[in-house]
Amino acid sequence: MTDMSEQTLLSVCPLDCPDACGMLVTVRDGVALRVRGNPEHPFTKGFLCGKVSHELERVYHPDRLKFPMRRVGRKGPSCQFERISWDEAIELVARRFREIAASADGPQAILPYHYAGTMGKVQGWGLGARFFNRLGASRLDETICATAGVAGYAATIGSTVGTSPESFIHSRYIINWGSNTVVSNLHLWTIMHRARKEHGAKIVTIDPYRSNTAAKSDWWIAPRPGTDAALALGIMHIAWRDGLADEDYLARFTIGADELRERALNEFPPQRVAEITGVPIADIERLAHEYGTIKPAAIRINYGLQRHRGGGMAVRTIACLPAVIGAWRHTGGGILLSTSRLHPFNTNALMRPDLIPPGTRLINMVQLAEALNGELPGPPVQALYVYCSNPAAICPDQARVLRGLSRDDLFTVVHEQFPTDTTDYADIVLPATTHLEHFDLYGSYGHFYTQAHRAVIAPIGEAKSNNDVFRLLAKQLEFEDELFQVSDEDLCRQALDDPRFADLKVEQLVERGFVRLNVPENYTPFAQGGFHTPSSKCELRNDRLAAEGHDPLAGYTPPAEDPNVRSGLTTKYPLQLVCPPSPHFLNSTFVNCSTHQSLAQRPTLEIHSDDASSRGIHADQPVQVFNDRGSFQAHAIVGDTVRPGVVVALGIWWNKLTPDGKNANQTTSSGLSDMGGGAVFFDNLVQVEAYARE
Repeated sequence: MTDMSEQTLLSVCPLDCPDACGMLVTVRDGVALRVRGNPEHPFTKGFLCGKVSHELERVYHPDRLKFPMRRVGRKGPSCQFERISWDEAIELVARRFREIAASADGPQAILPYHYAGTMGKVQGWGLGARFFNRLGASRLDETICATAGVAGYAATIGSTVGTSPESFIHSRYIINWGSNTVVSNLHLWTIMHRARKEHGAKIVTIDPYRSNTAAKSDWWIAPRPGTDAALALGIMHIAWRDGLADEDYLARFTIGADELRERALNEFPPQRVAEITGVPIADIERLAHEYGTIKPAAIRINYGLQRHRGGGMAVRTIACLPAVIGAWRHTGGGILLSTSRLHPFNTNALMRPDLIPPGTRLINMVQLAEALNGELPGPPVQALYVYCSNPAAICPDQARVLRGLSRDDLFTVVHEQFPTDTTDYADIVLPATTHLEHFDLYGSYGHFYTQAHRAVIAPIGEAKSNNDVFRLLAKQLEFEDELFQVSDEDLCRQALDDPRFADLKVEQLVERGFVRLNVPENYTPFAQGGFHTPSSKCELRNDRLAAEGHDPLAGYTPPAEDPNVRSGLTTKYPLQLVCPPSPHFLNSTFVNCSTHQSLAQRPTLEIHSDDASSRGIHADQPVQVFNDRGSFQAHAIVGDTVRPGVVVALGIWWNKLTPDGKNANQTTSSGLSDMGGGAVFFDNLVQVEAYARE
């Protein structure tokens, strides 16, 4: 019998995942009782991942931050705070910002630091960007996840548009290339699984690590990290050598086919590709022939493979493959990176870049260590405002980041839901709402549905949304009311101010929960060319890249820390470390929840049995992973989930929840990728030793 006092309300998963699931939340007397998938959602179809199924554990977690606080002790893990009022907190933050803005260094000495703690357009990219633009603060270049891949893909295709996720049901050969789709894109995996079960599709996963997806695929291919472009060029060599290329498509719809053919045939024969990648010649030959003959063939490419020095070129080169074999001709053929650019949000209306003072510097978020330690041009960073991110845990070159956060002269404000590693270094901590407690608007980078929802419960304690805090700060600083004293619904209207939304009303969107973009069911974007490049062709050669210092022709750029280069670095640190997300966490979200901790158990390092044996390491033994940048501890998992020479540490653990107060980012570099200024987390040579705790 249904309790008539219960309500079932619409919501949306806000986390950094392509699926952006439609959710239903059951509420009684103002308390959320359970969450489940919305069965009416055409793509996510009523089921949630194992992480978000336990969302209410986060919402009602006893460690939720409920009140503003001020630090009263030293910065760092032993920090102490006292409760203050919101009025006090806002006055303290506004006063310090005003002092810095009036100093000789000016407002550019203030740095906002944020990312995808929420993917909501209103709360994540709304008044926050507008506020810091109006303040004149340094701008943050949001590069830590995807920019290398986006830049590389766009250099070939012209945008991130590609194969429709829905059309994978028609695919007969599916490659998950650097994509743990089972974990990071679950609803696309269900389509792939249907294509296999109902139509006999073959699923291949290319990944240095035997991920959940690799384990569930028909074939797992494990190249060395950072060598994917060489493998793609090897496939092209065989396609042209053996007559598998679609010469008609290449002649009509591409630029640079002759030059790329020459490069692939002359520079990337299977023998050399096998030496670079570690993939056997027979497997390279088989992969090329299957990909070139089983149609339709589709590639799901993801961002993991671009996290090294040559990451942009790697994605660019793989993105050439569908044109080489003519896969774009077919529904269910081609390549998919992201659907995000098809959501036509008016981000300029939201973020107001016109408010940015001329000459304001742009700081790459990957280089937070350099920014906080005074190593970048411009004034030293005197104030840091963190929201929607946990940089103490997720940033590379962690030891230097923490050194910068420890500065007594750095004024740090952290707006957060929990006492994360970053809040330990804050001067002011502000409690933040979860998505169940505020209004927001969402696109997706994995489907074609725009969504919005209202709050379904009241804020926990005195928590406030991002926009609520920026309204208070703007009022205290006497910024223009017309810019900041606007409702979230009005911000949503501004974001939807684009003719492609066909006069969509906020009220209609909230009432329905989702609206499909104007994209055909069997979207086949480039069957007749029409790429989003200046030439309208697939640019296998892109002369604009030469002006930026890149090779204009698709190619291979090896990692900065390449084990194939016999150098002193390789001698000291012979193992390539990659740190993909744990299936039980989402970046650093859920790490503090007991359900997810019990599943993840503890920090681990997966190591091949040959590498373990030569180091005297046995299963479940504590190990130390280290290089010149730092070290962390984990427990060894010995086996064949990685190839020899590669080790895997699933993350991202909070430092305070690890045995030694450190995670894998102690070893990662703040170097940048070739394109897009992206992070190079997986360009990381280390050594591993057995570790005996005292």
